[in-house]
Amino acid sequence: MLHLFLDTSTWLDLSKRRDGQRWIVALRVLVHQGQLELLVPKVVIDEFERNRDRVEASMTASVAQRFKLIKQDIDDFGGTDSTEALTIVEDLARHVPLIGAMTTRNFDDVLELLSAGRVLQPTDENHRAVTERGLSKRAPFHKSKNSVADALLIELYATAAGENCAEEEHYAFITSNSEDFSLPNADRRKPHEDIAIFFDGQTSVYGLGVDGLDSVLRERFGTDIEELFDESDFEEEPRRLDAILREEQMLFDRIWYHRSKQSEYRLRDEGDAGELQRELAIAGPGRKRVEHVYTGPGELGPYTDFELGMLNGKLSALRWVLGSEWDFLDT
Repeated sequence: MLHLFLDTSTWLDLSKRRDGQRWIVALRVLVHQGQLELLVPKVVIDEFERNRDRVEASMTASVAQRFKLIKQDIDDFGGTDSTEALTIVEDLARHVPLIGAMTTRNFDDVLELLSAGRVLQPTDENHRAVTERGLSKRAPFHKSKNSVADALLIELYATAAGENCAEEEHYAFITSNSEDFSLPNADRRKPHEDIAIFFDGQTSVYGLGVDGLDSVLRERFGTDIEELFDESDFEEEPRRLDAILREEQMLFDRIWYHRSKQSEYRLRDEGDAGELQRELAIAGPGRKRVEHVYTGPGELGPYTDFELGMLNGKLSALRWVLGSEWDFLDT
């Protein structure tokens, strides 16, 4: 089994990535299969929850700012052909909240992983080791700042890794905090010499950031992790407004055409020739337009009850996205 210890900084980096699900899903599956255990100090969960709102807000603000700058550049330098480009940018800008929401769902998934991990509780010995590390100015106390939390993390990891020396057990410490944990002025992928004793490169390894996590998983699980990555390597892009409007119009046309035909059949059955003639005069041009656009087999019916229900359900959902109330199906 691989016992994996991720610093808060790496969990936050993973959550911010658009492709974060690639690793999040793989970790979830490996945990479920009993091949991986997450080692989670309470301080990591607390730090993750404390920083979540700030990071989420900065992500959405960053996307919005990029759109604003692009629009400004088009206004300033786009010339006479910039109208279409501006329309596209403004359309995309409307999706900023949706883009942020889709990206930050990673935070919920990460918190679920953290909650399912093995919580590491600091002991008196851990606290003494942190104090001694601070007094001797050993990493992560080698800089002029309060590094108690970081020191506690490495001591908790050292204790966990030292508890089980079985050959089939492997441990990994992953952090994005190279300033406090990595070798200074050298290869940052290697641990600082003050903590290097905890990593033999075989049963206990050090990794830097999401790339380090990726390397550890590939090294430990080989082709199995490649398959998991392939299965979870997806990014869901939000639909643009023009695409939503086109789909809503298509559903409107098909449902309207169906209702128009049903009304015609009813009037014929009732023998109301006058009303039928009036309705055909009104609906005729609209039907011709629809028939000219939708020429595929079955696009204009007849529909089964299930097919008609699906069409109405889709129309209701898209109209809700566009601002209408649920079940608004007027045509």
